[in-house]
Amino acid sequence: MSHSTLQVYCVGGAVRDKLLGLPVQDHDWVVVGSTPEEMEARGFKPVGSDFPVFLHPDTHEEYALARTERKVAQGYKGFTVYATPEVTLEQDLMRRDFTVNAIAQGADGKLIDPYNGQADLKAGILRHVSDAFAEDPVRILRGARFAARFGFTFAPETLQLMRNMVDNGEVDALVAERVWQELARGLMEKHPSRFFTTLRECGALKKILPEVDALFGVPQPPQYHPEIDCGIHAMLVLDDTAKHNYPLEVRFAALGHDLGKGNTPADILPRHIGHEMRSVEHLKVVCERLRVPGECRDLALLVAKHHGNVHRAKELRADTIVKLFDNCDLWRKPERFAQILLACESDAHGRPGHEDDAYPQSGYLMECARAAQAVNAGDIARACADKNLIADKVREARIMAVGKTIKG
Repeated sequence: MSHSTLQVYCVGGAVRDKLLGLPVQDHDWVVVGSTPEEMEARGFKPVGSDFPVFLHPDTHEEYALARTERKVAQGYKGFTVYATPEVTLEQDLMRRDFTVNAIAQGADGKLIDPYNGQADLKAGILRHVSDAFAEDPVRILRGARFAARFGFTFAPETLQLMRNMVDNGEVDALVAERVWQELARGLMEKHPSRFFTTLRECGALKKILPEVDALFGVPQPPQYHPEIDCGIHAMLVLDDTAKHNYPLEVRFAALGHDLGKGNTPADILPRHIGHEMRSVEHLKVVCERLRVPGECRDLALLVAKHHGNVHRAKELRADTIVKLFDNCDLWRKPERFAQILLACESDAHGRPGHEDDAYPQSGYLMECARAAQAVNAGDIARACADKNLIADKVREARIMAVGKTIKG
């Protein structure tokens, strides 16, 4: 179906990415001068509950009526939306977050850029379109994500506005699901550390992830490059996971592997507890607060608890290695154990001058794992007269197999 008689404009990310020479994933369309009734009469299917959004009858892409918004309550849902035929394209673009996202393109290919987004795009600057930016705290998270994706910097006035939003308590209104959604997307960007350093720069990290914020300024142990603090180390580790295009679970584990080293003000754990177990306890709090999905949570907890032993793999006895395999449930989830090793390797790379170091621990532990996995538990069970001893016999056989591998 043609929409040639409608005033339709492509807007937002599709226009921005095209101007940057990047592949365009999705198109967002704005329709000016129309009504919900007219859209439905043309075969568009309404899908928006908060404001008028429709699916194209053929392409199924989203078309939204031009709209303005007015803040009526705190938080990112506290808006009243006005979508009438009188709303202009410029008014619709004004409610958008950054100037680089407030460029439209007409059917004739002409760009409509009332807020100079093209100039900011060329300069690599994220600048808010209007003071309405301050009405939606999610925009701070989105801005941090764009910084992580494109490497853009913030206009000074925009960064100050973000600080003001944090000071005014707008960030406190963010709900866990939305924070995790943006955090997960930020972790998957090209330079995920920029997501967190941006939040820290405007004061939002202390509100959203105080456990990560508390790492900055804490010295590394003397044996680990004391010239960088624990926060910088965590960021280097995280960027290494992105460099190797690791999945979300590994990236989240990298972020949280050392939380126990932070000076968390609300810390009620005794100081004599090792930092690995402190990291585990802090991670449990983070995962519950943000409702982190199970696979991300489980891998992160295992990496936090066991990364020290993985680093020391060649110093471990065979029985300790088998205990590590037991704790990581290698037998049922071998793929997850492989992900643990990826996160640990990135941890080792997260120090200046060591970015490309070999990490022999991975190959060593995988060789031990293959030897232990080759033990036939079924055969041992059938040959064991006392069924209560089966688990012990299997364990002994696995320790023996790993021991032979260690001795080479």
